[in-house]
Amino acid sequence: MNAQTQKSTVAGPVGALETALDAPAGRSRGIAVIAHPHPLFGGTLDNKVVQTLARAFTQAGWTAVRFNFRGVGASEGAYDEGRGEIDDMLAVVQQLAPAGALALAGFSFGAFVTSHVFERLQGVRPIDKLVLVGTAASRFAVATIPEAAHAQTLVVHGEQDDTVPLQAVLDWARPQVLPVTVIPGGGHFFHGQLPLLKNLVIRHLG
Repeated sequence: MNAQTQKSTVAGPVGALETALDAPAGRSRGIAVIAHPHPLFGGTLDNKVVQTLARAFTQAGWTAVRFNFRGVGASEGAYDEGRGEIDDMLAVVQQLAPAGALALAGFSFGAFVTSHVFERLQGVRPIDKLVLVGTAASRFAVATIPEAAHAQTLVVHGEQDDTVPLQAVLDWARPQVLPVTVIPGGGHFFHGQLPLLKNLVIRHLG
């Protein structure tokens, strides 16, 4: 993302996982772990929406950690239909954010994975912020977000997303009465609207 991005690897469940860490300008408020889109459709830690999320977190004072799921880039292993990818993200959290303030974020397939990581960590440790963008609710069983966590959760979706229809996300959110922030005219990758997405996330991070 910039010259200061620290590339490294951590031990994943089936081998090394490639990571990229970006630190904020001043003292860090905590660590945000960000998950990328579907591995079989070109999703990587360098995805533009993922980088936008990382920029939003660092600008808001967080240390942003992106990582490649198994089988992507320099990460070992092979795609596991979401099951193993949940374990991958948990491994990154455990090794790079073992204590202190924690935020979780994901885009598309990564939002589905992030929802389940949030579910697994509930009751284990506090999670300060949750950001789900372009949540792949039409393709995967996204975890329910408990009502007590709604205030710390931001769900953003494009009105004209043709990869994951807005209706699918509303159908997932409706039984939970979980608010969804809709970007008018927005597509799945938020072309031309990434600055707006970044500002929405920064505002949520307060």
